[in-house]
Order: sequence, then C-alpha cells, then structure tokens
Amino acid sequence: MTLNAGYAYRTPVQTGGQTVLDFLARRYTHSDVPTWAARLVAGEVELDGVTARADQILRAGQVLVWHRPPWPEEDVPLHYTVLYEHAGLLAVDKPSGLPTLPGGGFLEHTLLTLVRRTSPGASPLHRLGRGTSGVVLFALDSHAGAALAREWREHTVRKTYRALVSGLVAPDALTVTAPIGPVAHPRLGDVHAATAGGKVARSDLRVVERRADTTLLDVDILTGRPHQIRIHTAWAGHPLVGDPLYAPGGGVQPDVPGLPGDLGYWLHAWQLSFTHPRTGAGVTVTAPPPTLLRTAAAPVLPPSRE
Repeated sequence: MTLNAGYAYRTPVQTGGQTVLDFLARRYTHSDVPTWAARLVAGEVELDGVTARADQILRAGQVLVWHRPPWPEEDVPLHYTVLYEHAGLLAVDKPSGLPTLPGGGFLEHTLLTLVRRTSPGASPLHRLGRGTSGVVLFALDSHAGAALAREWREHTVRKTYRALVSGLVAPDALTVTAPIGPVAHPRLGDVHAATAGGKVARSDLRVVERRADTTLLDVDILTGRPHQIRIHTAWAGHPLVGDPLYAPGGGVQPDVPGLPGDLGYWLHAWQLSFTHPRTGAGVTVTAPPPTLLRTAAAPVLPPSRE
C-alpha cells in the first residue's frame, strides 16, 4: 500500500435550497450522513473557497469542493511498455492488475498517471478492464484524438483480443450478439451483464487452440460495451478461466459474485488496427500475449512497432 496525495472533488451546485450536508449525502451515496457530517466538522469541504458548514443553504451557481485526505492505494504493477509512438499517437502495453483510469480507490496507481509523467497531454482513446492486459491507445493532441474518436464511432478501428475460456468450444467460429445492460448485483446495486433490455453488442469468436478442458480464442469486438468479452464468452457457455463475476449464460454468478475490477481472468488486447489521421496509413499495433495465452507453437515475439 502507498499513500497518495489526496484529491479535490469539485461539484457545481445546479439547484439551490438544500443544506450542504443534505446535498452531499444525497449526491454522493457512497458515504452516509454521519460520515459527511464528520468531514464537514474536520474542515474537508469548502463552499466558494471558504470552509463550509453543514447547515448552510446552497444557491445555484455555487461550487462545493471536498478535499479528500490522502489514502492508501493497493499495490499494482507500476510499469508499461511503449509499443508505438508517432505524430500525435501513443500505444502502450498495459499489464494486468493496473487500472487504466482513476476510480474504485485508485488515483495515482493508474496507467493514465504513469503515461502522463512523460506525456503530460496524453488522453486515452479507450480503456481496458483492470484485469485485462494489452494495447491501450492514447492521443497526444486534440487533432489526433478527434480523428480517432471518429474512427471509433464509425467502427473502423479493429480490436482483437486473446482469451482463455472454460471448456471446449465446439464451433471453430461463433458470433455472439447478446444485448448488454445493467442487472442486479448484491454488493454494487447493478453491473453490466447479458440482458434482453440491454444495448446492441457483437463479438466474433474464433478458436485458436483447444486444450484439455479450456479453449484459446481470438475475439473481435464490433461494439465496446462494458465487460463485453467477459459477458459474451460466458453467454456462449464458456466464461473466461478464473472470471470471478460472470457465469454461463452471461449473467452474474448466483452465489457471492465478485466485483468487476477483481482479477483472476485471462484476457489480453493483443492487436489494434486503425488509420493514422495524419499520414492516412494503416497501422497495426501488437502486444505479445502472456505465456498462457500463446499457442503451443507460437514463438516469443518482440512488441510490434509498425
């Protein structure tokens, strides 16, 4: 565990009439009323730059700032490998266990923080789950960011993942189109899973290698729903090996399901292909899969820098 520097959470007040305490407790339900009251007594909350009182009545246009004191962050792999850098774009290989962005108790122990130490203006164009390793693409300027965002919206960016799933997948290729949306979770309220009322999603699965009781897959995703590959392989009856959250059928496990950020599953974003917005050239960035996700005959290759 490492203590971070703390963080200031800034919240504009849209509608007045509530007390500071009521506003905070209703807006940020991760903490109860006594907890927010204690933070106010400790002087952690400011209103328009002045220490706030619990009973102050808010007006629209004011700004509340909670100065969260430093807290310990879980130890994670604090490294990455540069795969590609050219004309406003940077692609890196993220290790499993390192969050892409702040959240869930992580602030400084994230890929974004590490990358911005050497590239201060870097902005991630997508994200990987904490347990997923592989290629993450960053824009280093607004032009590259806008152009690649457009490619993502137009579905011209191709993303291929390598996954190890439970059981033997019978067909050599399979397309899964199960809709994905929020479902009940006993600890979080809801999480994304397969559900009839969810959003359209599509994953193309191809068998790479069948093993004794597992299957190695390559997966192309044509949409980017949260936890899409984990959900779609589970929907097909083959959850990722070690997945603590999803059960066959694509729903959450019925008995004490894990959390989305829990580790243990095997998933790697190993290829990302796009058109470079400045040169017009096609680019494919490759991050070699970890040993367990390589085929028996696959050589160990260095990272691609095409």
